[in-house]
Amino acid sequence: MRPILKNKFYLYLTEFFAGMSVMAVELGASRLLAPYFSSSQIVWTIIIGTIMIAMALGNVYGGRMADKDPNPDKLYRRILIAAVWIALIPAVGKYVILGISALLIFTVNTNYLIWAAFAACMVIFVFPLFLLGTVTPSLAKYTMENLEDNARIVGTLGAANTIGSIIGTFVPTFVTIPAVGTSITFLIFSGILLLLALLYFFSGKGKKGGAVAAILLFVLASALGWRSNFAFWKTDLRYEGESVYNYLQVEETEDSVILSTNVLFGVQSILPKNACFTGMYYDYAMAAPYLAGAAEKQAAGEDFDLLVLGMGSGTYGSQCAAYLPGLKVEGVEIDRKITDLAREYFAMPAELPVAEYDGRAFLNAVDRKYDVIMVDAYQDITIPFQMASVEFFTLVREHLKDGGVMVVNMNMRGTREGNINQYLADTISAVFSQVWTVDVPRNTNRELFASNDPEMIDRLSRNLELLEDGELRGLLTRVSAGLSRYERGPYRMTDDKAPVELLSMQVIDELIRDEVAYYRGVYEQYGLEGLVASVQ
Repeated sequence: MRPILKNKFYLYLTEFFAGMSVMAVELGASRLLAPYFSSSQIVWTIIIGTIMIAMALGNVYGGRMADKDPNPDKLYRRILIAAVWIALIPAVGKYVILGISALLIFTVNTNYLIWAAFAACMVIFVFPLFLLGTVTPSLAKYTMENLEDNARIVGTLGAANTIGSIIGTFVPTFVTIPAVGTSITFLIFSGILLLLALLYFFSGKGKKGGAVAAILLFVLASALGWRSNFAFWKTDLRYEGESVYNYLQVEETEDSVILSTNVLFGVQSILPKNACFTGMYYDYAMAAPYLAGAAEKQAAGEDFDLLVLGMGSGTYGSQCAAYLPGLKVEGVEIDRKITDLAREYFAMPAELPVAEYDGRAFLNAVDRKYDVIMVDAYQDITIPFQMASVEFFTLVREHLKDGGVMVVNMNMRGTREGNINQYLADTISAVFSQVWTVDVPRNTNRELFASNDPEMIDRLSRNLELLEDGELRGLLTRVSAGLSRYERGPYRMTDDKAPVELLSMQVIDELIRDEVAYYRGVYEQYGLEGLVASVQ
């Protein structure tokens, strides 16, 4: 036995850092998967479930091995392997995720998100965490000298693991991921495990070839992964980074500057360079101020107040302000980093007030009323349930002026009965008497306008007549022609029951089936070679 094992503090330190690393890897896993699969409760459930499976199997295996062959070299060799594996995740993890996604997209017809995220977790994270799961039972074997104090030793080991897990929960979330990113976070905790194992192997006589090989692999993994980017197929990003809440990227093209928080699920905000309109849902949502009588109030010199819940980089507020001089715009954005990027890259005025709040918490905290409230907090499958319930929309209604209008961007249009948009629209219809929707052409967005004023649609027609800008009048005329009154159905979401993730996942399945139907047919008829030829 190596001399370092006589030091009980070192053994407890091993337990402490093993617990810390498990939680750090779990949180890193959520950030690694989020740009591809979202950060919804479904994905979190998959991450937690697979990691618990790995830890349980590791506990069983570690206990059996400690009884069968109580050689501490094998435990610390497993820690070395886990450290190197974790170090390799930033370099190869994204390719594994996309490879699994590409394979499953042609073979899975339903619950694609669940299967893809589960398979990615199993391949990337289960093995190293299985190895770390062997630490506790093995250390219990090495630290016990007699049976009189075995309960105390097990309790102390458990406490060391728990305290490490607590620190491993807070440090990545509030320190390393926002400061240096997910990739370096993996490398930091991999390095801690590596150092812990190296202390063991270099503390006495014995073979050190495995330790040297682990050092070389760690250096190689660090060189390949320390600046790893999620959207590795893009080389012209103005900015790529992470905040407490999101992965963030800013891309600039010839026509626009684009903010994305999820590389596979579209654009969150956009700043056109040479056009007034974006060609996206923001244009259709501009009908809301005119449904609330903005042109009439402007002509009469009255104030008009707009609140955007989910401000992003300010696309909607800026667009409305460009056509309504004197419009008072106020934003709510939970992610401070997005607001900073908006001011740096998207020309958001420094004086424009943006509260760093959850949208619902903001409404609970203020007494002001607004002419228009834009709800734009839904991103792919990640729909905050607390902003999709009867209670939330009632709160919005209470913050609208007489004749005020709420506009909601529903970003995934479904076709099957009981889809997420039906649930949202039915829920809103339980609060507002006037609910109208319009589909945005050439994308999956649907805009919903709600009010308790029965003159809302007539007011839009009157306000259109006051518009001097022909391009805007033409756009809003098309929106007006596409509006259809929504008839309330049986679905309803409350704070107690709002299955937004499962409902959204159903729509994603539909979208994926529609998108890959052609290529799946090519693959089934001509095989892989035919598929490759069809995309070249």
